[in-house]
Amino acid sequence: MDIPALTQLAVQTKSRSIRSLFADGKRADNFSTNSQGLYLDYSKQNITRTELSQLFELAETSKLSEKIKAQFSGEIINNTEQRAVLHTVLRSPETTKKHILGHNADEVIATEQHMAKIVDDVSNCKLMSASGDKFTDVIAIGIGGSYYGIKVTLSALNTFHTTGLNAHVIANVDGAAVEEKLAKLNANTTLVVVISKTFTTQETLLNALAVKNWMLKHAPYADIIEKQWFAVSTNIVKATEFGILEKNILPMWDWVGGRFSLWSAVGLPLALVIGNENFNKLKQGAYEMDQHFQKTPFEQNMPVLMALLGIWNRNALQYSSLAILPYDHSLRALPGYLQQTDMESNGKSVSNSGEKLPWQTAPTVFGQEGTNGQHAFMQLMHQSDDIIPTDFIVCLKGASDLPEHHQVLVANCFAQSEALMRGKSLAEVEEELKDAGVTAEEISRLAAHKTMKGNTPSNTLLLEEMTPENLGALLALYEHKIFVQGVIWQLNSFDQWGVELGKQLGNSILSAMNGGEASMLSASSQNLIKRFNTSSNK
Repeated sequence: MDIPALTQLAVQTKSRSIRSLFADGKRADNFSTNSQGLYLDYSKQNITRTELSQLFELAETSKLSEKIKAQFSGEIINNTEQRAVLHTVLRSPETTKKHILGHNADEVIATEQHMAKIVDDVSNCKLMSASGDKFTDVIAIGIGGSYYGIKVTLSALNTFHTTGLNAHVIANVDGAAVEEKLAKLNANTTLVVVISKTFTTQETLLNALAVKNWMLKHAPYADIIEKQWFAVSTNIVKATEFGILEKNILPMWDWVGGRFSLWSAVGLPLALVIGNENFNKLKQGAYEMDQHFQKTPFEQNMPVLMALLGIWNRNALQYSSLAILPYDHSLRALPGYLQQTDMESNGKSVSNSGEKLPWQTAPTVFGQEGTNGQHAFMQLMHQSDDIIPTDFIVCLKGASDLPEHHQVLVANCFAQSEALMRGKSLAEVEEELKDAGVTAEEISRLAAHKTMKGNTPSNTLLLEEMTPENLGALLALYEHKIFVQGVIWQLNSFDQWGVELGKQLGNSILSAMNGGEASMLSASSQNLIKRFNTSSNK
């Protein structure tokens, strides 16, 4: 079995009703699995057991088991950058760290201890601000992978903010966004963490400089940067030139990609807010999912199942999008996080060996928290011709003291997955209107407008409740799902060269705005620069 063969296998599938598959009274039981506080129902996917078995065969012919072992053992699987991919080792026991990393494990363990001490010292008031006050707020300054992991976990674990610190994340290079955050803060009691592997990222450094100037303006202490600023970076020289003490700089490693870096010292702002115990529980939940991924047969392996179902939808059924719909306000940042993690990892058209791939890869990922999406883009999902596979995510236990709200929320989640699968035919609409006493003339006028195509496949992921452990397992689940798909698509999921061109041209345009050479730019860009400069000089 190979990817091109999937299209032939699925010739009859698009015209098959998902509803018809439930003639098997045990389908819901047979097409579900659970692990680490998560329950996956994939019975609403348009797939049979026979077709699924062909996907397992595809995983075997792709040597997936070998590739999983290669990743976890530290082999160089990021072939373009010649790097191992070992973010998973950061959430493993010390014995595993030492086995995989050898003498490099000492630095990793020392960094974890250093990070934990910072968190404890801030929480216990052993580490105070330059004014001698207790810290009240922490700002995390980063971009991309140095931002989204923190953003999604800070909001998801809102009820676990136990240390008394308020968290703020600055990533957008829009000055208005920076000023909006700073207007709410007291420079004397704000701790800052700058996250930049190279300490040269334009957006991060521009924002860091703005925060630095704000702090120096509003707090009359010469040593405020030394006492209130930390960095996570490999560039100690640049960070110390900025004014951050070397002892306050935590390292990063080239075997940890930015979008998988939450588990490293990049997670310091999160740990400062939820405490070391909860941060360790987050890592433990991810580690347990790592174990499930490595040890569980593919037929019950949650990341493998989700990956193969995604391959089926993308390559066999040729659906180009994936909607992520968390019915949980705390997970509102998850769709954006998965946009980056999925599309930056697998949004490629070149194989590991540099050849043009003959099949499509990553879907376009989008989403929003429920129930808001139901009153926005889900209209298109129900009534356009596009079929958009969907992951519904919801907690069985709510975090609020409003149980009726949570029951309605969960009911809406279940109803939408049912509605996307079921649809409503013209005959069903006509019968419904007739039963409601609508005239034949009105039925003729309205019926076609009220039909819904249905037959949209979906997964439903249930979390028992939102805890650090369950969140860690959820994030690791998607990490591994994306890795599996990269293996089967035969691409490198761990580089991101597509990010670089915009950065390069951004520097060229910035130079042109300041009087530099612009002739290499298109007439359009030159005209836009001219209009900007004219406006800004008025």
